[in-house]
Amino acid sequence: MRILLCGSLAYDTIMVFPDRFKHHILAEHIHQLSVAFLVPDMRREVGGTAGNIAYNLKLLGEDPIIMATVGEDFDPYRTHLAHLGLNLQGIRVIPHSYTAQAFITTDLDDNQITAFHPGAMNHSHLNSIGELTGIQLGIVSPDGREGMMKHARDFHDAGIPFLLDPGQAIPLFSGVELLTLIDQSAWLAVNDYEAQLLSDKTGLSFEQLAQRVNGAVVTCGAEGSRLYSHAGIVKIAAVPASEVVDPTGCGDAYRAGLLYGLMHSWDWTRTGQLASLLGSIKISSRGGQNHTFDRTHINQRLMDLFGTGL
Repeated sequence: MRILLCGSLAYDTIMVFPDRFKHHILAEHIHQLSVAFLVPDMRREVGGTAGNIAYNLKLLGEDPIIMATVGEDFDPYRTHLAHLGLNLQGIRVIPHSYTAQAFITTDLDDNQITAFHPGAMNHSHLNSIGELTGIQLGIVSPDGREGMMKHARDFHDAGIPFLLDPGQAIPLFSGVELLTLIDQSAWLAVNDYEAQLLSDKTGLSFEQLAQRVNGAVVTCGAEGSRLYSHAGIVKIAAVPASEVVDPTGCGDAYRAGLLYGLMHSWDWTRTGQLASLLGSIKISSRGGQNHTFDRTHINQRLMDLFGTGL
């Protein structure tokens, strides 16, 4: 079974603020916010939702296809993906544009402030799912607005089940548009903040939204995650990390676990356990694609933690 990953490829400039934002942002002056953070630790990483998810699926032994639009500065990232052996046939270069760029500042509580330049990502609607063959499962993750709507519609019209991960793109859509995206999808995944934002924009509780799909997931950081299905709610505890270094890409690692479980027809609990483990492994490394594992390691960790392996 081939998985198509519709989403962003991006360069992430990641900065670490060695303090807590709350010590420098005064609530009573939030209406005239002007702050500067000294960030002595800075690095540039490859990232983006599609790239990060693909990286984790490749480590699990899968062969996903990335569908994304990139800029003329993409060559270093292309070399990285090719070295991993990832399928690049769904990637389109947009002339006279930059690859999407994220500038992320993280504090000691793992809170993040992000500025994002979409660049070539805004042209993602130029890609069509029908251009690729053999796709049996997909994901629509944060991307250009028109591209997300088009890819969701294409998946739905082709009868290909997909996971909707609207993420930071939620503000781009009206409540009606979000409901359309949800109704076209088979599964839904958001974090706890995004779940509340979805409810606010659609006027429906998350429990009501979850009933419109086959399954839905809300991740809650260190508090674990909640997996909704028509049979009820399953709570998955967070797997303790060996070290908390960088949360960037943890959600993408989690979603790779979801897609792996869905692809192999696992039950919701087993799927959530793998997803939780992948998120825990990722948080111990900087960036979204620097952690490493193999199937033997994952199988043993799953057996030790939950009594069921790959």
